[in-house]
Formats: sequence, structure tokens, C-alpha cells
Amino acid sequence: MGTDVTPLKISFIIPYFNEEVGMLTECIESILALSLAPEEREIIVVDDGSSLSPINELLGYGDSVIYVRKPNGGLSSARNMGLDLATGEYIQFVDADDYLISSVYDRCITLVRQGKPEMVMFDFTRKSLPSVEAGRVSARKSTTIGPITGACYMRHHNLRGSAWGYLFKCDMLHDLRFTKGLIHEDEEFTPQLVLRCESLYILDDKAYFYRERKGSITGKNNKEWGTRRLNDQERVITKLYYKAGTLPMAERLAMQRRVDQLTMDYLYNIMRITRSADALKERIERLEKLGQFPLPRRNYTAKYSIFTAMVNSRLGRRVLLTTIPLIKN
Repeated sequence: MGTDVTPLKISFIIPYFNEEVGMLTECIESILALSLAPEEREIIVVDDGSSLSPINELLGYGDSVIYVRKPNGGLSSARNMGLDLATGEYIQFVDADDYLISSVYDRCITLVRQGKPEMVMFDFTRKSLPSVEAGRVSARKSTTIGPITGACYMRHHNLRGSAWGYLFKCDMLHDLRFTKGLIHEDEEFTPQLVLRCESLYILDDKAYFYRERKGSITGKNNKEWGTRRLNDQERVITKLYYKAGTLPMAERLAMQRRVDQLTMDYLYNIMRITRSADALKERIERLEKLGQFPLPRRNYTAKYSIFTAMVNSRLGRRVLLTTIPLIKN
């Protein structure tokens, strides 16, 4: 990459639905604290039909924030509207109850200024850092890998599905959008996006603060929600499995690794959520018809190898069904 600094514009898309307004303003403030001139940033808040609009709290930001309100349609719908409105060369998703660690995220911006890669991947933290410790983190020397293709990365690493973990060029999207009504829609969207990338840089910096809250989609555990979650996981696996079959060999191997990883997670969740041998048997039969069971034996990770060896055997599945309820997810 060159060393010349080039102008850029980043669209920050913030879907909002009934989060605490203080969290939303904290999110916005973290973006305003970045080393971007006003003309280099675009903050789009998409209110997905919240019970109470946060518009009064946003008025003080003036033209710094674009606020749109729409009927409730879910996270995918809100993100898609943000993409339709965005005019930036780059896109960054930020959930309204999270925020960017500005002093660290600025490294992503510096990387983009220097060479205009298609995508920058960065790490996240669940730990809220005091200002002194945050200063030490921002002063730490970071490790950068790249440029590599997204396919190369996906063939050799497990992919983080969260769409907010990537700063990417808008023109990579083409017609790619989030599927409306899908739980954990990122798992379908992100692999397809990363696979399109020809110039990916990976930073080991924790540039994003992810807040886990009670009542979030990851925290719901009632039976109806669990069944819907499993059904949607199966939908994603099926779509990406058939997508892999249409790709050239290098991309196919990359996507297949992601499908295998998602299938492992899906099988684990069947046992954890249903705790039923009959439910496991029924869903395994559908995976067999798809071609995803028995799980392919691959040396992806030690965890994958151990889980595959167990779940592919009936005895191992019986053991897992009895032990998984005791394992903290």
C-alpha cells in the first residue's frame, strides 16, 4: 500500500429499535470523536418503528445525523434502508446499543486512507474500558495482516458473522442485502460479502464495544423462539450450501468451511435448545438429504474435529445430549 493520504467518506448505519436513548447518543458520540472531517462521515439512524422516537435527543446534532423513521420491519429491513440511503464510499454498521472505540477504530481509517482496501476486519470487546486503560490500548502496537482475498481468509480461518465487524467498500455489495425476517441474518450476509473481497486487511485491534443486554435476540430462550432460531439456521445453511456449489473451486472451499462451521453450531444448538433425541434425529435426516451429515471430517480446528467425531456417532450424540445441558453456552 502507498503512503499518500486520500479523501474518503464513510456511511455509519445505525439501526434503532427501542434501545435506551443514552446508548444511541453514546454510539453517535463515538463516531463524532473519530478523525474524520464532517464531509468524510455520514451518520444514518434508521428508527425501525420504535415505541418512542428519539428525534428530540437527536436535534442537537443538526446536520451531523440523518434520522429516518419507518414502520417496524426488523433489523434486516432497517439495515437495508440504511444501505439504500448511504452515499459514502465505505459502509460501517454500528448497533445502537454498541459503540466504536474511537482511538482504536481510527487505525482502520488510517489504513483506508493509505490504500483504499476493499475491506478492513477488526476485533471487538465486551469489556467497557476506563479512559486510562483505553489510552493504553490505543497506544498498543497493532498487528496487520493483508492484503489477502476474502476467499483465502475464509479457507484458513473461522469467520466472525457479525456485520459490524467490517469496514467495507459500498460497491462490493451490488445486489447483496439482508434477508428480511431472518434471525441472525448476519450469518447469511457476511460470508457472501467477505467472499467478494479481493483486498482484505485484518487488524487485531478491539475497535468495537459490543454490549450484551438481557432481552436481546441472543438471550431469548422460550420454546417458540428456539424453534424459529433453529429453522432460520437451517435456512442459512441450506442457502449457503447451494451457493457454494455454484462457485469456482477456491471460493467453494472457502464457503464450504463456513457451511461446515455453521452446521456444527446448528447441531450443538439443536441439542442445547431442544434436549430431544427425536428433534435431533429429525433435523439430522434433513441434513443428510442436503449432504451436510455426517459432518465432513476436516482439520479446521481442534473443537471442530472433536465435535465431528462425537456427533457423527450415535453413541457420541447420546453422550452430548446428556452433557450439553450442563455446559454453559
